[in-house]
Amino acid sequence: MRKKIVAGNWKMNNDLAETQSLISDLQNELPETEAEVMIAPAYTNLYPAFEALKASKIEVIAQNMHFAESGAYTGEISASMLKSVGVETVILGHSERRAYFGENDEILAKKVDAALANGMRIIFCIGEELADRKSDNHFKVVEEQLKNALFHLGAAAWKNIVLAYEPVWAIGTGETASPEQAQEIHKFIRETLSSQYDVEMADSISVLYGGSVKPNNAQEIFSQPDVDGGLIGGASLKAADFSAIVKAI
Repeated sequence: MRKKIVAGNWKMNNDLAETQSLISDLQNELPETEAEVMIAPAYTNLYPAFEALKASKIEVIAQNMHFAESGAYTGEISASMLKSVGVETVILGHSERRAYFGENDEILAKKVDAALANGMRIIFCIGEELADRKSDNHFKVVEEQLKNALFHLGAAAWKNIVLAYEPVWAIGTGETASPEQAQEIHKFIRETLSSQYDVEMADSISVLYGGSVKPNNAQEIFSQPDVDGGLIGGASLKAADFSAIVKAI
């Protein structure tokens, strides 16, 4: 049985007071659920968030990390630094990291290896831009992102990997892939894993949808057979909206 997951990526939002306030609201509003619930605050607020939630079922995760263990990488954070403040899961390959910070498949493969070497769990993001979708190239883009960054791994490593499909054209635009579009590519992702590894392994991997999930569309998206939850952006910044999305799983 695949794990159901709802993860809130807070991106570059919320100072310490706002983080503490949102966490308090979430603790009061989140419904009981069998799904794993995660939040990814800014680096500066990871430890306060971890401390506030360590007796809770809400896991605090990181938005990114560097591939090096230490060294002259001003402004960067290593896997061991994250683990030292209680963080065990990291988001890698988010479309914004790829677009704004030049993270390519080679860099991401190194980050994946560093995270796994430190015993961390990874939410790895893949997805196509609007031009790829319009030119019917989206399957190829997603397949190459998987192969180039992850297919050097042995099957055993995948027990620590969750995938998140992001149609880049649906992030922050108000556009959303239809439930049928989401299912189509989630199924393709699973088939691609199966061809590289095997069906049993592919069926064990949680694949999340990340593209403008909101309370009014979450249930329909999550009801698709190959969609195992969501990586939530803007809607995770409002406790009521995030709680409604968790309830929809």
